Amino acid sequence: MLNHVMVGSNDIERSKRFYDAVLGVLGAGAPVRNRAGSGHMRLFYRHDGSTFCVSEPIDGNDATVANGGTIGFKCSSPEQVQAFHDTAIAHGGRSIEAPPGLREGGLGPLYLAYVRDPDGHKLCAIHRAKPAA
Repeated sequence: MLNHVMVGSNDIERSKRFYDAVLGVLGAGAPVRNRAGSGHMRLFYRHDGSTFCVSEPIDGNDATVANGGTIGFKCSSPEQVQAFHDTAIAHGGRSIEAPPGLREGGLGPLYLAYVRDPDGHKLCAIHRAKPAA
């Protein structure tokens, strides 16, 4: 359904260091750097048919975060969720909400971790656990 997700950054090099590390946990390689016609720098991370983009705001205003918005990254295991979380914290992110772990709910058991990137965007690492038999 989605082609890409783009977030704004007030410090593109800081964001690059953060996302190189965090998205590297998921298997994404180095981003493609692109300078928009406006002169603003953008980073395009591609992996497994998806694209995640980071851009300096083209309108010249500060980048802000979406109140109520979350970007979820699919992980292959609880260990990958934990590695995503720990890598995010080690690279300037901030752990938020409950500690990483198993959550029960209407969607079945999920292993989740929530962080904010250095610009304040809310990220979720998620692994859909198999229900107990």
